[in-house]
Amino acid sequence: MNLPFPIRTECPPGACVCDREALLADPNADLRILRLTREEEKRLVDRLENLSSLADLRKMEARMHDQLGIVVTITPSAREVRTTRGIHIQLADQPGLCRKTKQNIPAAIRRSMERHPEIAYAILDGYDLVGQGGLDLSGGDE
Repeated sequence: MNLPFPIRTECPPGACVCDREALLADPNADLRILRLTREEEKRLVDRLENLSSLADLRKMEARMHDQLGIVVTITPSAREVRTTRGIHIQLADQPGLCRKTKQNIPAAIRRSMERHPEIAYAILDGYDLVGQGGLDLSGGDE
C-alpha cells in the first residue's frame, strides 16, 4: 500500500501487539497513528518531557488527538497521591499504537511533572484534591 506520507516501520515479530498489518489492510481504518514514525516519536517524547504548564499539557493532548488519534487520560489515584506515580496516565487502546509508544508517552509526561510539580498540582486541583474544599491547614481552632 502506497501512502502519501511516511509511516512507522513494523516492529520485530512478537515484540508488539499493535496490529499494524490489519490496520493497513482495512480500507476504512484511521491511519493517523502510523504517521508517528520512530523519529517523530522521539520528537514527541522530547516535547512532552519539556512541558512547562498544565495548559501546555492540555494543548499537547489535543494535538496528539487531532493529529494521531491518541487519547490520553490523566487522573489521580483513588487512594493517595504522594508522588507523580500516584497520577495515572493512560493511552486508550488503538489499532496501530505500538506497545513501546504506549509506555514512552506516559513516562515522558511523568518526567515533565517531576521537573515542574505545578503541573501535577494543577491536575490534582482540577479534582479538588489540593483546592479550597479540603482540609483547613491554617492551624486555627474554630
